[in-house]
Amino acid sequence: MTSPGTPFRIESYKHDQLFHRSWDKTILLHRSDTVLIGGNDNVRVTESDGREWRTREPAICTFGRGQWFNTIAMIRTDGIYYYCNIGSPFLFRNDLLTYIDYDLDVKVYPDMSYNILDKEEFALHSRRMQYPQDVIQLVHKGVQEVVTWIQERRGPFHPGFVERWYERYLQLKNQ
Repeated sequence: MTSPGTPFRIESYKHDQLFHRSWDKTILLHRSDTVLIGGNDNVRVTESDGREWRTREPAICTFGRGQWFNTIAMIRTDGIYYYCNIGSPFLFRNDLLTYIDYDLDVKVYPDMSYNILDKEEFALHSRRMQYPQDVIQLVHKGVQEVVTWIQERRGPFHPGFVERWYERYLQLKNQ
């Protein structure tokens, strides 16, 4: 079992199994039967077209076992912003975490207001890639679960969650 402090790679794919995006190095902070939590900063991101860029702020990533979403909490000077990817439950093996990105995203602001993004992309891809009806239902359920968690301040949206894991990230990063 991979232990805290170990770096791992994140890769997302589309429904047609084509590469979507990767994050080169995230530090494992916690792994259990229910959740995997990682942290990164200034990490190289590679897009499907080969374009590369680096993240500009530290982030805490949360992947819940069996959930159809994951969260990236970005720590900025004016507060914590979240980017929630709606996607398949993750797989983790050999220091590689993978999931299928299903287009929809939920952007959450420091005041916990949010926007659901990329609805047109989801509609287009669901037709083009012929998403099965059960996948479409699970994607919509994932969006609703994220919204419920935001409203109830659960998981990564709970006050103090990101700060606690960021502190742990700083400890493990410097070992």
